Amino acid sequence: MDINSTRYPIVLVHGIVLKDIRFFKAFGRIEKELKKNGYKVYTAKTDGFGSIETNAEQLRKHIREILSNEKTDKVNIIAHSKGGLDAKYMMQNLKMDNVVASLTTLCTPHKGSPMASYILKYPEPLLKFIAFWVNFWYKIFGDKQPDALKVCKQLKVQSMTENDAVDFKSAAYCQSFSTTMDKSRDDFIMSIPLLISHKMETDSSDGLVSVESSKFGEYRGNCISSSVSHSQIVDFAVNKKKRERIYEFYLQLVNELAQKGF
Repeated sequence: MDINSTRYPIVLVHGIVLKDIRFFKAFGRIEKELKKNGYKVYTAKTDGFGSIETNAEQLRKHIREILSNEKTDKVNIIAHSKGGLDAKYMMQNLKMDNVVASLTTLCTPHKGSPMASYILKYPEPLLKFIAFWVNFWYKIFGDKQPDALKVCKQLKVQSMTENDAVDFKSAAYCQSFSTTMDKSRDDFIMSIPLLISHKMETDSSDGLVSVESSKFGEYRGNCISSSVSHSQIVDFAVNKKKRERIYEFYLQLVNELAQKGF
């Protein structure tokens, strides 16, 4: 095994909205940076607005292709946001737990997102109208089974009794990270979601997901000590100085996985 390599390939799993579309990358330059440092990396081919169930099936098929191409029996998954829920569902319900060596979730709403709960307060006819157009455009962008309204309902804030993270059992090494956004001006895109998050809960948040909701498996704390939003951690609309720190986090993360034998 190369000194700068994990034992198993790395699969980056994105959340909603962001996805690989031609020259636009769901994880910005992160995949490229990891490859440049000697790691085998893939980005999941899942829908931007697919439900947990359909995205989990798409992820299962892609991972099976990776296992065949790399002639290996396992992968390491690093999942952002809803991608962590897709991965968990795949492992629990699609008989894929035995092919995942490690699952790392970043800012995943394991207990839901207040933004989704806030959106669901609007009248159902309006939500269906908006969802229709979101689905329409994401089909053009390449989604196979977009279902924006179902996704929103799946991401609403959950009680502990509804939360599958409590009952999740896996042979894979599972760990999680969060990020926190200090002020609205730290990320213009996440400014309104952050205000809504602060209105609906007291816990620190990255704009969409609270620290408490991010906790799963071995919780490792914030990815970076300074203010980083939900979208910035995947290299979206982030300044150069902060971007370098984000790249350093991912490189440290995969290096730790390699040292653990994954």
